[in-house]
Formats: sequence, C-alpha cells, structure tokens
Amino acid sequence: MAVELVPAGATPVPYPLAERIPEILVGPDSDLDGLRVVVTGLGVSGYPMAVHLAERGARVIVVDGDTQRDLSEHIRILEVFDVDIRRGVEHTRTLPDFDGLPPQLVCTSPGWRPDQPLLLAARAAGVPVIGEVELAWRVRGANQAPWLVVTGTNGKTTTTSLLAAMLTAGGCEARACGNIGAPLLEAVLDPTAEVLAIELSSFQLHWEHSMCAHSAVVLNLAEDHLDWHGGLAAYGADKAKVYANVGHTAVYNTADPATLHMVEQAEVLPGARAVGFTVGAPLVGQIGLIEDILVDRAFTPHRYSAAAELATLDDVSVALGVPADHLAPHHVANVAAAAALARSFGVEPAAVRAGLLAHHPGDHRGTVVGTVDGVAFIDDSKATNPHAAAADLAARERLVWVAGGLAKGADMHDLVAEHAARLAGVVLIGRDPAPFASALAENAPRVPVVRIDPASLPADPADPAARGTEVMRAAVRAGAQLAGPGIPVVLAPAAASMDQFLNYATRGDLFAAAVRDLED
Repeated sequence: MAVELVPAGATPVPYPLAERIPEILVGPDSDLDGLRVVVTGLGVSGYPMAVHLAERGARVIVVDGDTQRDLSEHIRILEVFDVDIRRGVEHTRTLPDFDGLPPQLVCTSPGWRPDQPLLLAARAAGVPVIGEVELAWRVRGANQAPWLVVTGTNGKTTTTSLLAAMLTAGGCEARACGNIGAPLLEAVLDPTAEVLAIELSSFQLHWEHSMCAHSAVVLNLAEDHLDWHGGLAAYGADKAKVYANVGHTAVYNTADPATLHMVEQAEVLPGARAVGFTVGAPLVGQIGLIEDILVDRAFTPHRYSAAAELATLDDVSVALGVPADHLAPHHVANVAAAAALARSFGVEPAAVRAGLLAHHPGDHRGTVVGTVDGVAFIDDSKATNPHAAAADLAARERLVWVAGGLAKGADMHDLVAEHAARLAGVVLIGRDPAPFASALAENAPRVPVVRIDPASLPADPADPAARGTEVMRAAVRAGAQLAGPGIPVVLAPAAASMDQFLNYATRGDLFAAAVRDLED
C-alpha cells in the first residue's frame, strides 16, 4: 500500500514561543556569553545541559526539588563554571531571575511535567521552554551526523540497540544515545560519529520543536503516561512529533493504525517516503515476514517483483536471547522496525543479519531467569504498561502473571478481558492493587489471585530496598504455588516500578534473585 506523505513547505513553528529561542543557540562553538538560562533538574538530562551551557558562557541557574540524592560530584563540577544551584521544592514554584532580569530560556529535564508551576510561569512570561533534544539539535557537531529516531509506547530500547548493531555491522561509526547509551548532548558533539541511533520518550519529544530526523519510527501507541500528558490524544501528539520534517523515511507499524495516521498527517521534507513494517507478508513498500524469513520489499530495487532476504527467525532468536519457542510477534516487529531504519540509511541486507547475530540483548525483556520443578520464571520487568504486558500474555497459552505497580492512569480492564483465559493465576505486587483487582474481579472472577501486601511482610519499613526484596520473594513463592509444570511465571507488571522499587531494573533483578533462592 502506498502511503501519501505531506511535503513540508516552510519549516513549521508548532511551538508558540519557538521564534523566541535565542538565535545564538546554534552550533557547538557559538558564543553564549551572558545568555540567561534556567535548567530544571540536576539528573541525567539537566546536568549535561547545565554543563554545556555554562562551558559556553551562559549564566545558568539550576533548580532541583530533590534535596536527598547525593549529587555532590555534579555540584562540584558545576560550581567551577559559577552555576547557581538551588535545591529544594520551594525553588520549583516560581521562575527565578538573574539580578532582576528575567531568564531568556528554560531548559527542562523530561521528568518535569508541563503543568509544573515554574514551567507554567515561564510560558506565561513568554520565556521559551526546550528540552535536551531541542538543545542537542541546535548545537549538534560540525559533522551533523544524521539522526535515526525510535519512539513508541513499547520496544524502544530493544529496537534502538538492534538498529545500532545493524549500523555498526554495516561499517558505520554509530552511536546509540538518548534514553540508551551515551547522553544525547555528548553524542551529537562526537566528531567521529557518522550516524546516531536515538531512543526518545514522549517526555523528551514534548519539549522538542525543530528536529529533522533522517528517518524515524513510532513503533506503537497505547495508553501510557496519561497522568503526565493529560490524555491519550496529547500523548499521541507528542509521539507524532518524531515524524515532523523527516528527510528520508517515515517508518510505521502496519498493525497499528495510529502510527499510520501519524505518518499521513506529518509534514515531511520533499522526497521523504513512508515504509511499513509487519509480522506478516509484506506488500510493496514494507518489511515483513514470509514464513520464517524477514524480507525487504521497500528498499530493494526489485521490490515489485522480488524481496531481499534480511534474516531468519533463528537469527531473531539469537539477537534477542529469546528461545525460538518463546518468540512473540512484538519480538519480530521490533527487528523489522530496526531493519527498516537501517535500510533507510543504506545498510546492506547481509549487514542486517550480521548486526542481529552481533547484538547483545538487554536485561528484563522476556529473559528466562530460572526453572524450578518444570516451572520457568520469565523476567519482563520492562513491561511497564498494559500494552507491553499484553505482548507477554498473548505469547503464552497459560501462565501465572506477576503484575502491579504504578498504573500511571492506565485502565487494566481491556488487558484482563482479552487474556483472562490464559491466566492460571495472578500475583499482585503493587502498593495500590485497585486498578488490577477491579479488572480481575470483573473479567476473570475465577482466576486465583494472591495479593502481596507489603505492609504485612517482615522487613524494616524504613528500608525500601529490604521491603522490595521481601515483596519479590513472596511473589515468586506465590507464583510457584499457582503454577505447574509447563506453566511459566511471568513478571510483566503492566505498571511502573517506583512505588516499591528503585526502577524496573531493580524490580527484575530482585525477581531473578528470588528465583535463585527458590532453586536453592
């Protein structure tokens, strides 16, 4: 199916204050002497922004509401550049000034919600707000390595790492960056980088206004982070920004109409094309699967009469570290999307396969962490929303589901209703089980449910790490009792982790440790 794209005229200015972004903020060597900038957050995004701006002469105030984290190393370096650091919630409520002069720019970390008082004050005062992505785009290095950008509700990290492996196998000096690998600001200033494989979240894209990617993909769209964005429409609109001004290829998911709609509505540069990826047989202009072979009918010169072989399902299994009998449609879809982006940059078919075979799969993405008495325990702690968890549930005829955490405003009823027949049991681990419990009671009333109440566990309430350990030990024991030989226990929480764990990685690590304890 041919997809018509809308060619961009003059570069659009979708952000009302975009024209007020200082014109001197261009190129890696531009002089920012005296530019007044407020940076919100002192973490993985805020710190490199503050350093970069201060190094180039800007006057910088950093505001961070958290006074508990040990940021002494960051602070020592920033003080060398005379950065004014203000920590404490009271500093997040108003827009600071510079000896009576208003800031000319706010650079915000992606964790800061748009309705945060300081950001609202900036907008009301006519001060433009940008994020790390916009800053990186404007100051990128003289080599201006093309951007291949990956976003979507699920599969971003896997797809980006696969893409970087394919680019490297194709002979490119590639950097994986954004939410994976190197910080984006560092990557764009690397003169040796020939191409960047960039993972971007909806938070990062919200504060981006002028990026022109070489090629980009939205892998899928489902409910996630609705509390941050204020609704699915706003969340989708931020994801869709990745396609604006694409110069070569806009890649979309043929199984997800929302991504196709985004491509159809996007204004792209003249000559850009749309390419779909599918887990079925591809049409002309698509990459997909014929029997057990991934093929290209989009970039091969003979696409109307033939397809170029890219890889086999066995190669996919090796690349993802997932046994062949555990491969699910989303695994193949991620590989197909990465292949489409790699091919858009000229990577040869043989290099796509070589990249897969050289790829090192990430943790907490469907990994079998142990088998006890014929019961496999599978860690997909990265499944932090219902859409991601649905892929795990759909991939198995029967399973015990370990679920729960911060639902982020998502509704669990459709997820449970669709997969109720697969559930041999459910273990709920979140502090607030209500979103899951109500969905299970309505749609799977006969499925046994074990609630792990953290308040009832023998752990020091002042030690969150100990509490999380006990939660996961109890969950694994309960899962083992509900399961039977051939029925796996799958950690696919469908929720964020921060109510009981430091992050999703810690949650997965504790799950694996609890399985090892059970094995002993």
